[in-house]
Amino acid sequence: MRPATAADRPAMTAIAEATSRTPRRTSSDAEFARAKVNLALHVTGQRADGYHLLDSLAVFPDIGDRLRVSPAKATSLVLSGPFADALEADDPDNLVLKAGRLFFEHSRQVAPPLRFALEKNLPVASGIGGGSADAAACLRLLADRYGRGRADAALVGIALALGADVPACLAQRPCRLSGIGERLDPAPPLPEIAIVLVNPGVGVSTPAVFRALETRDNPPLPAFPERFATPEVLLDWLRATRNDLQPAAMSICPAIGTVLDALDARPETLFARMSGSGATCFALCRPADAGPLHESLARDHPDWWIACGTV
Repeated sequence: MRPATAADRPAMTAIAEATSRTPRRTSSDAEFARAKVNLALHVTGQRADGYHLLDSLAVFPDIGDRLRVSPAKATSLVLSGPFADALEADDPDNLVLKAGRLFFEHSRQVAPPLRFALEKNLPVASGIGGGSADAAACLRLLADRYGRGRADAALVGIALALGADVPACLAQRPCRLSGIGERLDPAPPLPEIAIVLVNPGVGVSTPAVFRALETRDNPPLPAFPERFATPEVLLDWLRATRNDLQPAAMSICPAIGTVLDALDARPETLFARMSGSGATCFALCRPADAGPLHESLARDHPDWWIACGTV
């Protein structure tokens, strides 16, 4: 677990500003934990402490887990959903439970007994930030319930201590990630576009993917336009980018290539790529084509996890 430091403060301020623009829920007992999808991901270097430097465009489609919190006699985590069996409810390292502990430690409050109910809809170890999204959802819920604003810099510091992906998941807004993932800048406005996520049912180890990287000093993302006015502008920009982790992940998990081939073969697909460290891949398509693309993939590959939504 990497604590926040003085060097992180400028980034934390930017994250707090982004978080403050996140729409608030009217209910304080449930939160949607959106998947984090890296539309582009460049590895631009490596720090002396081993952390890799990244430059990424990340989006948060309306696909994700759901977390509820309620008073209880003893703190517990209850799991449901299609991927509940991949987690252990009594695991003290579960990011939801860790987020709860850190929240109250940093708030200097006695932690009340709470029941966390996690509906696990996202596959585990799949390159779409499911665990980070769940931790961020927990922080938002506790901030709402116990009087700490979502834009509180201390809350962002807690998120960063949980992992480099958690601050972005706290804000859940399209953003450019840099540094080790902790620096956030708002992304240009995006066009109306849909996304289909596909995972072949194989978990991929992120450390193994980074170890398999052949180069770690790649160029950063190209310049962003003021706005992605149309899908074509976004697609042209994406074609000039990469996911530098994709070749390494495919060498570990050839099924990723099978998924990408299936996506590229569909007429509805405008652009396909792997997200994060894999093995989840995405296809961008027009909103009217998302349903047909989902249906055809599910028919031909009933053992794959497939979900669709809007970006």
